[in-house]
Amino acid sequence: MLGMLIDFDHLLATPVFDANRCSIGFHPLHSYIAIGIYAILFAIKKTRLIGLALLIHILADVSDCIFMYLER
Repeated sequence: MLGMLIDFDHLLATPVFDANRCSIGFHPLHSYIAIGIYAILFAIKKTRLIGLALLIHILADVSDCIFMYLER
């Protein structure tokens, strides 16, 4: 469930939801720097589960972006 908390950064965007927008690189918690931090969290034994949840969330968003671009 904690992996879903990073979607709160969608509330900062205008409009909040845009079906044609890829969240990777657009939202602050979906930035490449944030993804690097999630990878570091995954590498540390005490935070591995949190890092894994965040990376799975990012992977799901990446797959959404890929399918969105393939449909164009």
